[in-house]
Amino acid sequence: MMTVHFTCKGCGSGIHVYPSLDAGAVKCEVCQLEQVVHFDQNHIEGNLKDCPACARKDFYSQKDFNRKLGVIIFVIAALISTAMLWKGMGPQWYLSTFIVLYALDFFLFRRLNMIAICYKCETIFRDVKNIREIPGYDHEMHDRIVYSDHDFKGKPSGH
Repeated sequence: MMTVHFTCKGCGSGIHVYPSLDAGAVKCEVCQLEQVVHFDQNHIEGNLKDCPACARKDFYSQKDFNRKLGVIIFVIAALISTAMLWKGMGPQWYLSTFIVLYALDFFLFRRLNMIAICYKCETIFRDVKNIREIPGYDHEMHDRIVYSDHDFKGKPSGH
């Protein structure tokens, strides 16, 4: 079953829900702010056609990995490598941290599932049945949606 992760407009906390035709709003447990949502039969079946929060049809897919954790892992590898270089160890030692980092990245890339994210409101969708139909991130599309409120209506940007 598809799960939906909304971001509270009041405090930025996460609101996790399962799609339900009965749900007309979701409530943040932290600040008690309610947000209007509109789930339809596609959401119940796990197909993503439009966003229940903003009604847009523009999504991108990516691996389900915490970006902050990825940056932390890279910084730790860089610090270890720098310490090894500073101690006078040979390049085979300080460069090995990046080889280990690459192996970890490769392992995670193979193991993690794909998620879909709404360009407009950044709602996250997990266990989407039609995830293969959703294209990867498009920077130009993101900028045009976020900064000029352009609506692509689910079609690729196409130059």
